[in-house]
Amino acid sequence: MVLKAKSEIKEQQWKPSMYSNITPVCFPSPLIEKPIGKESMPQTPPFSAMFDSSGYNRNLYQSAEDSCGGLYYHDNNLLSGSLEALIQHLVPNVDYYPDRTYIFTFLLSSRLFMHPYELMAKVCHLCVEHQQLSDPDSDKNQMRKIAPKILQLLTEWTETFPYDFRDERMMRNLKDLAHRIASGEETYRKNVQQMMQCLIRKLATLSQYEEVLAKISSTSTDRLTVLKTKPQSIQRDIITICNDPYTLAQQLTHIELERLNYIGPEEFVQAFVQKDPLDNDKSCYSERKKTRNLEAYVEWFNRLSYLVATEICMPVKKKHRARMIEYFIDVARECFNIGNFNSLMAIISGMNMSPVSRLKKTWAKVKTAKFDILEHQMDPSSNFYNYRTALRGAAQRSLTAHSSREKIVIPFFSLLIKDIYFLNEGCANRLPNGHVNFEKFWELAKQVSEFMTWKQVECPFERDRKILQYLLTVPVFSEDALYLASYESEGPENHIEKDRWKSLRSTLLGRV
Repeated sequence: MVLKAKSEIKEQQWKPSMYSNITPVCFPSPLIEKPIGKESMPQTPPFSAMFDSSGYNRNLYQSAEDSCGGLYYHDNNLLSGSLEALIQHLVPNVDYYPDRTYIFTFLLSSRLFMHPYELMAKVCHLCVEHQQLSDPDSDKNQMRKIAPKILQLLTEWTETFPYDFRDERMMRNLKDLAHRIASGEETYRKNVQQMMQCLIRKLATLSQYEEVLAKISSTSTDRLTVLKTKPQSIQRDIITICNDPYTLAQQLTHIELERLNYIGPEEFVQAFVQKDPLDNDKSCYSERKKTRNLEAYVEWFNRLSYLVATEICMPVKKKHRARMIEYFIDVARECFNIGNFNSLMAIISGMNMSPVSRLKKTWAKVKTAKFDILEHQMDPSSNFYNYRTALRGAAQRSLTAHSSREKIVIPFFSLLIKDIYFLNEGCANRLPNGHVNFEKFWELAKQVSEFMTWKQVECPFERDRKILQYLLTVPVFSEDALYLASYESEGPENHIEKDRWKSLRSTLLGRV
């Protein structure tokens, strides 16, 4: 998937863009509320293998008890069930281990109905009472059959949803059940220890990441403020730091993959948590809305858009602004070729912010053919049909990849969020009979599991600390400062712009 300018496209003069009204990402209101002994264990397949094209695995195990135990099937597919029956369906017994797609789907969606710690407490209770783990004299042979299955369920939970275990109540229940299993045999003890160590490592890494984000956030300042107080401290621009568009696209991909990697799958569901009509606990709503890593990723998209606009509006000379626009066009094109659609869209959004798009004299000096192709690829009409086609192509390439570079798929994140939002809004969580609408959650899990595959890709490019530092920490203009810089570069064209220019000069610069 390589994007090249077509020779038959003529170089065009600047024209208003279909994106001229796009501003950095803003989501529907529900999102942003500011914030083992392997040989004896069932094995978990990679996420890409978990769901078939219909949206879920069609080989769900159905026992005789399930037919009359509060679960409803059609053509051997689980469509709905009472919450209690679904919880029981999650817990393994001597003859049964739940399908992996079911485990992921239920652990993902159950938080719409109850706290993860409440689910863990119920799972522990079922394991202890039903499997006789509390009885030291219980059949050792029975214990050998069930213990690896319970341990595997806990392992899948801790590996896929580790952030649930930041809650002390979760960790307490986990340790209690793990201790019961470990007291059986030495093999189980080692497996339990391995699971706990892996979980603790993941949580420690997350804490370090959050500390870095907090540090970056606390030191961020407005570029205009820095220019007024220390004008010599910002003499560099992005091209002096990295004059190669290909290298910059690779460093952007580093940031994207790192931030993607820290987003937990549950954050997609927790972003849209609303009060369950059958739940009387009013306190659970705000407690479940934990989406800090997802929000940090959204903030990165907005920052990149503003950085692009700032770099274009900063130069005093028209030819330097035109060169900067062409530089970012090349960066965006390489992002497309890599499969980094999020940075691509952030760059396009930044170049189409009003303070940039109004610079007609600057755009007249730009060869826009390549930019037109990029805009066509990310055209929002027909529900982003062109982009979705390109995304499918990148996803297919990733499945058959021979190199780590070909595995990269970084989706346009705000559209992924919007798709999940409308899926959530378009279908009820519960059916009229009070059953959980599990058919909806199969589809939700399919979308999130695809993302889980993409976020686990290792970035193949060499890190450049200097470039990364600049991208993450250099001050950027606020929207008002961007307009002021734009008017200073190319004067106001009408009375409205003139009035705004005077107001901004007075407010931001203290001049009349």
